[in-house]
Amino acid sequence: MPSESDKWGWKHVNVFGGFEKGSGTKRWKCNHCNLRYNGSYSRVRAHLLGFTGVGVKSCPAIDRSLREALQILEEERLARKKKRNSASGKPGKCSRTMQPNTNRAWKNITKEEVDNVVARFFYADGLDFSVVNSPYFIEMARAIATFGPGYDLPSEDNLSGMFLSREKTRIGKSMALIKESWPHTACSLLCVDCADGKLGSSCVNIFVSSPRGLMFLREVDTSEGDGEKNEFARALFDAVMEVGPTNVLQIISHIGPSIASFKSLVLSKFPCIFWTTCTFHSIRILMEEIAAIDWIKPIVLSTKGIEKSILTYPHCLPFFNAKQGLRALSAKLAPSYSTVEKIFELKQTLQELVGSDKWRQWNNLTTTSEDNNDIEATVLDEEFWGRAHLFLQLFEPFVKLLSILNAHKFMLGDVFFWRFKALEAVRRRGVDDILHSQLEAVIERKWDVLFSPLHAAGYMLNPKYFGRGQTKDKTVMLGWKATLDRYECESGARRVLREELSTYCGLEGSLGEEDAVECRDKMDPVAWWENFGFETPHLQTLAIKVLSQVSSVIMCEETWSDHHFSCREMGQLGEGEVEDLVFVRNNLKLQTLKHGNSGFSSAQRNGSSSSLSGVDMWDSVRFK
Repeated sequence: MPSESDKWGWKHVNVFGGFEKGSGTKRWKCNHCNLRYNGSYSRVRAHLLGFTGVGVKSCPAIDRSLREALQILEEERLARKKKRNSASGKPGKCSRTMQPNTNRAWKNITKEEVDNVVARFFYADGLDFSVVNSPYFIEMARAIATFGPGYDLPSEDNLSGMFLSREKTRIGKSMALIKESWPHTACSLLCVDCADGKLGSSCVNIFVSSPRGLMFLREVDTSEGDGEKNEFARALFDAVMEVGPTNVLQIISHIGPSIASFKSLVLSKFPCIFWTTCTFHSIRILMEEIAAIDWIKPIVLSTKGIEKSILTYPHCLPFFNAKQGLRALSAKLAPSYSTVEKIFELKQTLQELVGSDKWRQWNNLTTTSEDNNDIEATVLDEEFWGRAHLFLQLFEPFVKLLSILNAHKFMLGDVFFWRFKALEAVRRRGVDDILHSQLEAVIERKWDVLFSPLHAAGYMLNPKYFGRGQTKDKTVMLGWKATLDRYECESGARRVLREELSTYCGLEGSLGEEDAVECRDKMDPVAWWENFGFETPHLQTLAIKVLSQVSSVIMCEETWSDHHFSCREMGQLGEGEVEDLVFVRNNLKLQTLKHGNSGFSSAQRNGSSSSLSGVDMWDSVRFK
């Protein structure tokens, strides 16, 4: 039996009496909180480590860092105990040789019986069936099977205490490789609302994104008014300090009135950090702004009226839509375009419908017959269909180019390329110059509001976009100037960057060598600068940092939309344990996604649903 000196907990309490000699039960007082208890060493350990269920409270005076240090002492004690048992030939509690199968009922269990037990567990505890695809669930099942009969599950206290702390430490060590790259590539803080993408409505998750990986940092509850919003501002400041202000290039969030105060606070406290609105959501707003142009708006309203009326028609049946992939993207980025497109494709079907006897019989019975008569007139109006076709010609290049570029992986600067190529495509379609000018005017008016100046820097410094007239474009150059003004506070440092940009644009030195020119569109932009930018070191540093960043939070938002794990669901745990659990759970989820196994069912991964309503129904509709 180990000596009392091996039990580190006695050093943290004051023993002032005992009971029956040799029983191990003593009177003791905690040196941290001064609470007094009667009990053996197991109660001392439980009090200090925060375990419950043994007749003592968790020590309120021990913070998380000290508790983690005590946990390490406990793990070292258990390791020494296991080593002594091995040396003396006495197997420990976890040895299979000491775990005979004492339950004869399980001796000859069949595969079907095991499956029944597993299924019963899912049913009884209300687990999502997709958990069976989780690599961690599979790993757990295999580990238990390998251990064999007699395995005892860890206790609830150990799961929320010792093992949770151990897993957090393991995850922290695994992230060291990611963190060490931040000074070179910089990183982005992503603020993602777990519910509907509107900051201030509920919990906001803060992630850190860099080329080596995405990691979850913390969760902040912003659902309780101004007090909680101030809490979010403090949490964001703490996040910047934890990552390192010099390592954070930008903070990406959604657009909304509730973030205005956060933005000004952050930019005043950290003058070299950029606040970037999510590109995906910015494009959505921009596309809807275009849809609100005077001559376009009536088309959108008419198609929405047709949609609303027809969806109440009882003889509407689903069918497979071959364009569902593009439809899904256009519905997210340009819902007005998506609605007009769907209605336009159903032109012949709709015209046949409103001329049918079934339609007339239904229309005579409905209370909205007057509105339906207006809809009928619109459907039979060829001028309406001509304007709808013009609308689609105007929008289609924007939406199709987005499907090629993939908004999920937008780099800083890609949105400028998207803008110029889409406008070129619209002009090639032969759209009237006046309409084209109106389109350009809307984009120009909203651009600075919706998009960070870092996009201009990315478009300027990405070698695959070299020579596209960036230095002659007013919007690009104003964005480049705004980038330099925030990135470098010293005018001398900004002058050096401008001189080195001229070297880059003039193809001087290594930047103009044959390999550098040939590899502009063949190499990753960051790798290109690492290989050929050494003669312009300051510009090289800026280029690597800018081109290493994402510009959207959509990848996090979609991953967490149906599988979010909130601290508010774990009210029975202490605050420290809740924070650790959220940190561990969400980073394990990210590690799973990184290795290509999300643990979701195929339906979940594809975003399918068993119910169709509203616009979604229009992806699969016909009439008879």
